[in-house]
Amino acid sequence: MKNFAYLLAVLLVTGLSTTAATAQTAPKAKSAKSMGKMSKDCCMMKDGKMMVMKGGKMMPMTENMTMSDGSMCMTDGTCMKKDGSKMTMKEGQCMMMDGKMTTMGEMKKGSKMKSGSMGNMKM
Repeated sequence: MKNFAYLLAVLLVTGLSTTAATAQTAPKAKSAKSMGKMSKDCCMMKDGKMMVMKGGKMMPMTENMTMSDGSMCMTDGTCMKKDGSKMTMKEGQCMMMDGKMTTMGEMKKGSKMKSGSMGNMKM
């Protein structure tokens, strides 16, 4: 009976220490959707060059990117929507990772252009 109580105590301590170690690990990062905010990741034209914003860091765009809706953004600044319409980005224009077009000014304000369209941008 003593051995059983000892074994039970060891198993209990081991289980608690494993649970405590798991609780101390860093929590998983929440996605932008789960936080209720739109991710600021995008492709943009800045100073005449295509740039990519990922996780708050801006870097030169080195390869063409396909957005979640099937739109493509090329390194030369050409963007093609899923429906085949094309445009060339102008200074300050951005294509969000969901394929929606906006501008840096609109992103800072937190608003978007017409949902799912290229807004009133000329092609």
